[in-house]
Amino acid sequence: MDVKTGDMSGCPFHGDAEIRGLFGRTNRDWWPEAMELRILMEGGRSANPFGEDFDYAEAFNAIDYKALKADLTALMTDSQDWWPADYGHYGPFFIRMAWHAAGTYRTGDGRGGGGSGQQRFAPLNSWPDNGNLDKARRLLWPVKQKYGKHISWADLFILAGNVAIESMGGPVFGFGGGRADVFEPESVYWGTEEQWVNEGVETRIIPDEGKALENPLAAIQMGLIYVNPEGPGGDPDPLASGRDMRETFARMAMNDEETVALTAGGHAFGKAHGAHPADTFGDSPESEVLELQGFGWLNDEDEIAKGNITTSGIEGSWSNNPTSWSHDYFRILFKYDFELVESPAGAKMWTPINPDPEDMAPDARDPSKKVRTMMTTADMALKMDPDYRVISERFLKHPEQLDDAFARAWFKLCHRDMGPKVRYLGPEVPEETLIWMDPVPEGGAPSDSAASAFKSAILDSGLTVSELVKAAWASASTYRNSDHRGGANGARVRLAPQKDWKANDPEELDKVLAKIDELRGDISMADAIVLAGNAAVEKAASDAGHSIAVPFTGGRGDAGDEHTDAASFEPLEPFADGFRNYLKTKADVRTEEMLIDKAHLLGLSMPEMTVLVGGMRALGANAGNTKHGVFTDRVGQLTPDFFTNLLDMGTKWAPVDGSGDEEYVGTDRKSGAEKYRATRADLVFGSNSQLRAVAEVYAENGNEAKFVADFVAAWTKVMDNDRFDVAYAKYHA
Repeated sequence: MDVKTGDMSGCPFHGDAEIRGLFGRTNRDWWPEAMELRILMEGGRSANPFGEDFDYAEAFNAIDYKALKADLTALMTDSQDWWPADYGHYGPFFIRMAWHAAGTYRTGDGRGGGGSGQQRFAPLNSWPDNGNLDKARRLLWPVKQKYGKHISWADLFILAGNVAIESMGGPVFGFGGGRADVFEPESVYWGTEEQWVNEGVETRIIPDEGKALENPLAAIQMGLIYVNPEGPGGDPDPLASGRDMRETFARMAMNDEETVALTAGGHAFGKAHGAHPADTFGDSPESEVLELQGFGWLNDEDEIAKGNITTSGIEGSWSNNPTSWSHDYFRILFKYDFELVESPAGAKMWTPINPDPEDMAPDARDPSKKVRTMMTTADMALKMDPDYRVISERFLKHPEQLDDAFARAWFKLCHRDMGPKVRYLGPEVPEETLIWMDPVPEGGAPSDSAASAFKSAILDSGLTVSELVKAAWASASTYRNSDHRGGANGARVRLAPQKDWKANDPEELDKVLAKIDELRGDISMADAIVLAGNAAVEKAASDAGHSIAVPFTGGRGDAGDEHTDAASFEPLEPFADGFRNYLKTKADVRTEEMLIDKAHLLGLSMPEMTVLVGGMRALGANAGNTKHGVFTDRVGQLTPDFFTNLLDMGTKWAPVDGSGDEEYVGTDRKSGAEKYRATRADLVFGSNSQLRAVAEVYAENGNEAKFVADFVAAWTKVMDNDRFDVAYAKYHA
């Protein structure tokens, strides 16, 4: 994203390699000796010990929330011998843990964030930027053990951060629970690099060389949450650091004010650690020996007792009151000139010149000693970057504005990946609804008779099955299972920017939406768009000889421009949508892999993805109304012709010259006559052995009815993906 223009037109899959894998390097690449557990998940077996029927929302609602917070508050100062707290207070440690759990979120694909407790697993549990957070998680274990299934690790990480802020007098905007744990690492593309930060890896932004941060990444180097605190690539340049901060925080949904507030508010607490060079300590948790039981990095008890800890390599606190909320961060930043020095670990940092005694900090282990505070290069950017400085000086002059801005920005940081507010649980959900929550006004479900009358009217309107299916798909398929954004609820497909996306065929979409609006009566546009698509699917099935009703759950509301932060929806634009055979431009990832990515974001299984692609081709739902993959002379009928004709050995396929292996022509083996055109997203269902096995099921004689039923089930799943207003209704009654 261009942070000045807001342009997100760049390919979200652009990388340095000619063709890179969809998820880059895997845990197996980083830790080849790690034990392989995937064999136990073959055949669809789940790693979740609670099973599919476990209702975490119900379990969370039954918790003694007040007692839980009291236990967490007590833990803040209940220091344990094996990892004594800096200044006798774990609050700053838990703030960092929560921040780093949530801070991996990025808007490009909605992945990352604290929503499933991924910090417990590789690679995040062993990222250099997460050094020694293994200890923070273990400190929480007695609390987790006590409350069991009623509090997930994912919720506990974030709540512990909130309680830490409160326990030190800081402002908190609220807390929403509801993050259910997963029990295996999620597949996320973290970058192409083969080394972590501080191992000679270049920064991902080098303006002089025309190098920009690739989408969908947000962190500036592999293994970082945000930016290198020493400066880009270790270069202590505050202005360049400000540039990197602006870019990476924008990709994590934060504007300049939120970035300044988070940085200053977070650095009001605690200290950085750089007592010794990092290579004097142990390996990351995923690399360490069996007897360390999942601990990594520093494990020497004598060094720990002395406070000789190294994580970032920078040493010292930002504030003279590191366990109390104050506004001393900005006061010290602007009161003094700073000099560039090196920490005991050799990291570059800045310290105030000739600080007054009252502006020095206590030693983390011996409160009778005083030490100088410090600033990182990223902190200095808040003073040196012109735009950041204006905000910083305002916060210095009006500290109450910092209080409010930090509380709101922290809440956004910790909840941005949770989706609609209706998914938030617990007694501390704020009453205020914020624009980044993608609010949708409450809707009312139409009566069966009204829905039936509308479906009949829309089918008699002159609009085709293909047009109605495409409009419904354009509305619903924006949903992302990663951060629960998008979807049909709200009917934002009729608003900027969605209405103008190339993938949606804007002129055709406008015509279809106008007719739906004309005929819908009292039905919301959001419901009417889905109903129209359902009616088209039912007609297509009937025309193919199958009578089936597409399930419909009404009650969607209609969002307006006032409910929509248009700029924040730009990353939802599909660069590729294999279900519509749409590709904006050739990427560095194979087109068929981008289909897999889209299916993953829609929460689809392999059979669901397969049947949807075959059905969408039969219905003529390609973007631009192209004929690629439309292997049928019965367009508009819900038939398995895509599969039967794709797998027909009478067709020979070859790439089209000049297409870059993106377009293929299928010719009759005997006559040589052209029969079909296809893309990589079509042919992969005959090429890949696993996808072919599924495709064969739908091509077999006698499975026509199964194909229709499976398509309807998968279609309904996509249409209803964002119906959290229904799924969570009982928790808000």
